[in-house]
Amino acid sequence: MVEESLKNKTIKGVGWSAADAFLGQGVTFLVGLVLARLLTPAEYGLIGICLIFTTVLAGVVDSGFSNAIIRKKEVSYDDYNTMFITNMIISLVLYLLLFLSSPLIAVFFDREELILLVRAMGVMLIFQALSITQVTVLTKRLDFKTKTKASLISAIVSGIIGVIMAFIGFGVWSLVGQKLSQTLFYSIILWILNKWRPCFKFNKNSFSYMWGFGSKLMLSGILNNIWNQLYQVVVGKYYSPSTLGQYSRSKEYANIFSSNITAIVQRVSYPALAEIQDNKKRMIEAYRRVIKVTMFVSSISMIFMGAIADPLIYCFIGPQWREAASYLPFICITMSTYPIHAINLNMLQIQGRSDLFLKLEIIKKIYGVIPLVIGVFDIYMMLIALIITCIISFFLNSYYTGKYLGYTSFDQLRDILPSYGIAFIIALSVFFFKYIPISYWIILPIQVITGIIIGYFICEFCKLPEYKEIKGIFIVTIKKCNLF
Repeated sequence: MVEESLKNKTIKGVGWSAADAFLGQGVTFLVGLVLARLLTPAEYGLIGICLIFTTVLAGVVDSGFSNAIIRKKEVSYDDYNTMFITNMIISLVLYLLLFLSSPLIAVFFDREELILLVRAMGVMLIFQALSITQVTVLTKRLDFKTKTKASLISAIVSGIIGVIMAFIGFGVWSLVGQKLSQTLFYSIILWILNKWRPCFKFNKNSFSYMWGFGSKLMLSGILNNIWNQLYQVVVGKYYSPSTLGQYSRSKEYANIFSSNITAIVQRVSYPALAEIQDNKKRMIEAYRRVIKVTMFVSSISMIFMGAIADPLIYCFIGPQWREAASYLPFICITMSTYPIHAINLNMLQIQGRSDLFLKLEIIKKIYGVIPLVIGVFDIYMMLIALIITCIISFFLNSYYTGKYLGYTSFDQLRDILPSYGIAFIIALSVFFFKYIPISYWIILPIQVITGIIIGYFICEFCKLPEYKEIKGIFIVTIKKCNLF
C-alpha cells in the first residue's frame, strides 16, 4: 500500500513538475520571442553579464539546506524556520556585497551601465530567498501542483510587464523588469497558496544538521555555477556584449528542454528515491528506469533541436540571431547529457555522500580549464571541447554510483545508447532540408513533421521499454493530475 501510494504521488509529481517546467517556461519562451524582436543581442548580453553574478550567488543563498531537508526522514517546524532565517540573512548580506562591488564589475567589462543593472538585478536574490523554504515544503510532500500555479501566473504577469516596457522603449530595463517581477510574483503567490508560515525561531541543532550535509552541496553548487558562468565571462570579456547575447540566447533555447527535463528529474526523483533509500533493490530498479526514460526524452529532443537550429532561430526570433543558430547544435549535444549527470549526482546525495559530490566537482573543474582557455581564442572550439569534457564527466559521475549500487557506467551506456541512436537517425533525416532553396518558414514545419513521423515509426518498430513506459506514464499522468 505504501509502495503504491509513493508510485501514485511520484506519477502525479512528474505530471505537475512537467507542467511547472514547460507551462511556465513556455510562457517565458513566448515572451522571449517578442522581446528578442524588440531588443538587440547587445542588450541581452548586458543582462547575461548581470546573470553571471546573480546565478552564482543564488546557490549560496540556498546553502544546500533544501536538499538536506528533503533527504531527512522526519522534518520539524524548527527545521523550516531555521532554513528560512538563514536564507534571508545570507541573501541580504550577498546583495550588499553585490551592490558595493558593482563598480568593479562595470570596470572589468568596460560598461558603465552595468553599475545600475547589477544593483537592480541583485534584488532577485532577496526575492528568491523568500520562496526557497516554501518550495522546499511543497517539494518534500511532492506537491508540484501549487508550484505550477505560481510559476504560470508569475510568468504571465512578468511577461506582460516586460513586453509593455519594451514597447514603450525601456530597452535593456524591460528585461530587468521582467526578471525581477517574475521572481517577486512567484514568491508572493507561493506565500498565498501555501499555508506554511515562519515563527522566526532559530534552532542550532537544525542548523548543524543542515549545514553538515548542505554545506558540501553548497560548495559544489557554487563551484559548478562559477564554472558555468566563466564561459559567459570569457565570451563577454574577450568578444562583445552582442556575441555574449547570441551565445546566451542559444543556451536559453537549449535550456527549454535540457534544464527543464533535468529539473523535473531532480525535483521528483530525489524526494521519491529518498523515501526508499533503505531498500537497495527497489532503489536500483527505480534508478535504472529513471535514467532510461529520462535520457530517451532528453537525447531525442535535444539532438533534434540541434538539427533544426537554423530554421528554428530564423523563424522564431529573426535573422539578426543567426549566430546563435550556429552555436545551438554544439550546445544541444552537450546539454543532452545533463539529466544523466543530475541523476547520478542525486544518488550520491541520497546515499548521504555530499563529500564525494564535492570531490567530483573539484576534479571536473580541474580538466574543465581546457575549454575555458580555448574559448579565449575560438568559441566553436570551446564548444567542441565542452562536448568532450561532458563525456569524461559522465564516467566520473557514474563511477561511484556504479560502485555502491552495482549499476556501472557501461551498464548505463548500454541503456542510453539506443536512445541516442534513434536521436541521431531522426536528426540526420531532417538536417539537410535547410539547404533546399526555399523559405525557412516552409522548411521548419517540414522538418518538424518529418522528424515526428520518422521518430514515431522507429520507436514503434524498436519497441524500447522506455518508449512504452513513457506512453504509459503520459496516459496515466493525464488521468492522475486531473488537468482538466
